Amino acid sequence: MDVRVGDVLRMKKPHPCGCVEFAVLRVGMDFKIRCLKCGREIMLPRLKCERNIRKILRQEDPPAESGEVPRPLPRSD
Repeated sequence: MDVRVGDVLRMKKPHPCGCVEFAVLRVGMDFKIRCLKCGREIMLPRLKCERNIRKILRQEDPPAESGEVPRPLPRSD
């Protein structure tokens, strides 16, 4: 599963505060996630976290416009 730092995970089970969305702080063998309602940080094994993910919310980078390469500004010498 492609989970990146900065993603927001919508989980199957809510946190005790009632929130189901968590921000990803660290990815590796363990995930470090932060509850978006109360701010509690949680370390979970990767396998357990991936099983409980319902949806990954990600803000995509804006795509490049038709493959254009940005040109440098003219120099004023």
